This record gives sequence, structure tokens and C-alpha cells, in this order.
Amino acid sequence: MNKALKRAARLAAGIAVAVPLTSCITVKAPDKPIDVNLNVDIKQEVLVRLQSDVQQMIQKNPQAFPPAPTKP
Repeated sequence: MNKALKRAARLAAGIAVAVPLTSCITVKAPDKPIDVNLNVDIKQEVLVRLQSDVQQMIQKNPQAFPPAPTKP
């Protein structure tokens, strides 16, 4: 029984030390909303180089390859 009494005393001491520490931790929501500013400018350029035989095929069959729309 002596060991059980020592274990109980250690447990009580651990709880006595831990209880005051629990009141130190607080979680509070911010007053203002979180603002994530993502000023990202993404530009993409696609360059296509056609072989001469493909260019000739496009010139022979223009109805199969309509021209790209132009920007206003």
C-alpha cells in the first residue's frame, strides 16, 4: 500500500501543478477578418513553330484551318 500512496501523491501533485497552467492559455478570434492579398499577374505566351510541310498543308486547305480571331 505504500507504493499506491506514493503514486496517488504524485498524481495529486501533478494535477495541482497543471491546473493553474490551464487558465494561462486563451484562444481569441481576431477582431478584423484575415486579409490575404494575392496580387499575381499571370501571362502566358504560346509560340508554335510549324514545319514547312504543315505550313503547306494549311495553305492548301484553308477551310480546315480558319484564321485566329483578331483582338479588337
